Amino acid sequence: MWFSGFFVVSECFFLTSMAHDWYLAIGKPLLHALIMSQRVSVQLVVGPYGMALLSSMTYMILTFCLPLCGPNIINHFFCDISLLLSLTCANTSLTQLTFFFLAGSTGILSALIMMVSHVCILVAIWKKTAHGRQNAFSTCSSHLVVVSILYGTLFFISVRPGSSPSLDINKVISLLYTVVMPMLNPLVYSLGNKEVRYTFGTKFERKTSPAVLVIRTLLCCTLDVGL
Repeated sequence: MWFSGFFVVSECFFLTSMAHDWYLAIGKPLLHALIMSQRVSVQLVVGPYGMALLSSMTYMILTFCLPLCGPNIINHFFCDISLLLSLTCANTSLTQLTFFFLAGSTGILSALIMMVSHVCILVAIWKKTAHGRQNAFSTCSSHLVVVSILYGTLFFISVRPGSSPSLDINKVISLLYTVVMPMLNPLVYSLGNKEVRYTFGTKFERKTSPAVLVIRTLLCCTLDVGL
């Protein structure tokens, strides 16, 4: 439970750091190397891990300070905090309020910074040439795909109803940000690179199986229009 909370929170802030970095790369390319110095880069790595560590430790301490009773089985494939709180014998209103504040502040803060960064990116893209706009959109599209999947699933999980019929749907949705998205990250980000797409295209050029034909078609589309 600690690792799941730690990596989800750190992922949110890492995506925020990436959005800010891409704004500097697109909007202020000549100052990018100066602003994004080694010191700033280290801070953008240590910062998300530090905030995720503090947040996860708070979750763990508040959860396991409560007395657990009744059945020790939850209808999930990992230790979800909200389901663990349903097994407690004490009043959990203060704990739930703390969780809501931490999760809400993390989501709102990171989403607000990313929104401002992407608005600034769109303004910077609008001032570029047609070729520059295509390259900039291709660079940002992979980040937007990952952000949409992560925040969409987290928002659904946060506002989900507590009734039991929705638990199976919640488990399927949880698979998106715990399993599917980490598996897609290398593919989504690597296909944004023209050299990688060209290498994949030439590797499967002489293959004729149906699966390879589908992959070749997708690669050709990304080569033509970008992600």
